[in-house]
Amino acid sequence: MMNQSNTFLNNVLTVVLFPLLFQDAFIAFAWGAADPTFLMLAKRLFLLLPVLAIIGSLWVTIASILTVLFRPDRQKFMISLFVTWWDLGKAVFSFWGGIFKFAMHFVFSAFGLLKILLFGVWTIILDIVFLPFRLIADFGKNLMSTSVPWIAVILTLFWCLIEATIFTYITTPLVVDVFSNITGQELTQTFARIPLFIFLLFIVLGSYAVMSTFFQYIKSKNIPTIIGIVAVEVIVIFVEVMFLYREFVDAIVPWMAQYSENFELGLFWTLTISVMVWFGIRSLSWFLFASHGTPTILKAIQGKGVDLTIQRTNTKVHLLHGFTSFMNSLKQDAEWIQTKSEELFNSFILPPLQIVAGVVNFCTLLFTGKHLFEIPFKSTSDFIKSESLFRAMTKDDKPKRPEPLTIIEDMKVRNKRIAQAEELS
Repeated sequence: MMNQSNTFLNNVLTVVLFPLLFQDAFIAFAWGAADPTFLMLAKRLFLLLPVLAIIGSLWVTIASILTVLFRPDRQKFMISLFVTWWDLGKAVFSFWGGIFKFAMHFVFSAFGLLKILLFGVWTIILDIVFLPFRLIADFGKNLMSTSVPWIAVILTLFWCLIEATIFTYITTPLVVDVFSNITGQELTQTFARIPLFIFLLFIVLGSYAVMSTFFQYIKSKNIPTIIGIVAVEVIVIFVEVMFLYREFVDAIVPWMAQYSENFELGLFWTLTISVMVWFGIRSLSWFLFASHGTPTILKAIQGKGVDLTIQRTNTKVHLLHGFTSFMNSLKQDAEWIQTKSEELFNSFILPPLQIVAGVVNFCTLLFTGKHLFEIPFKSTSDFIKSESLFRAMTKDDKPKRPEPLTIIEDMKVRNKRIAQAEELS
């Protein structure tokens, strides 16, 4: 008799605890510790969570079936139990499909992000390459839209630098000889060229300044001032011809002597050619650009101020045009980026959470007879706060008692109807 009782008890325990027969083998197979690395990772990714969920759900199902004897609505409870297993099965298949869905979303999102990054890097490279050209274009537009003759000013200063450089190279030997004779020491040409260049630069600029004031007073017909400026200009011509242009003519005399016999230029023709060269260079440079650039330079030197007003146009030059357009397109694609990120996050988080939610539904069905979650999840918005979940599970389903104010109002309405009925009768 005792052996029969023990056998019956063992059979009952075997039926009740039947997950113990295979759960260790299932977990070891899903863990795949002895398998190759690739197969082990595949098993842990695809099988471990479903196997743990199924085993846990089996234990909760056994406990739920044992409580059927004490439940008032057994039929509804058993139907809910079968529906819970159906939901868990859907969650497992959704988990497997969600892995591939996440991989697809990840690849497409990575390609989209890579395209955006490459486009941004390419536009930045183009901006860096074309930045000097845009600066030149912007500078040119500013030159054209301002009342200051910047081109004439730049050409005037550039021409003065050229003249000062040329005459420095020509007159350096003469200046070195003169100063060596005066001081009695031998001077180097490198030591003399820098101050000589600065001195000659001011000489050339001063000659253009004299010409500028000369033409201004001619227009105003101020005779005494004109006579004084003419005297100053004659002195300027004499100084430049004697010390600058004469040396220039002497430098080309050996070339002229190669093509003639017994060639002697003489003092008169040397000075005449020097004056003609001075007059030609000054006339060409004056009428081309110096007549417009010199007055502006004089105003800057005298501190009278220069009108730098720029005529603004509707066209605006963007130095980083490509980067600006890239940022604008990125702002326009912000909605697409947000949508893709939400899809990627949902495809990553929803499949495993659905399996967890299925196991949680087994537990809540055991204790409350209701499901906590509705599976399948469509988005993260289907998740609600833990406090709301607790309220949803613990709220009282019984109808609330009417408040005293509602009872009083009902009595007033009833009395009013009774009064109306008595009047009619």
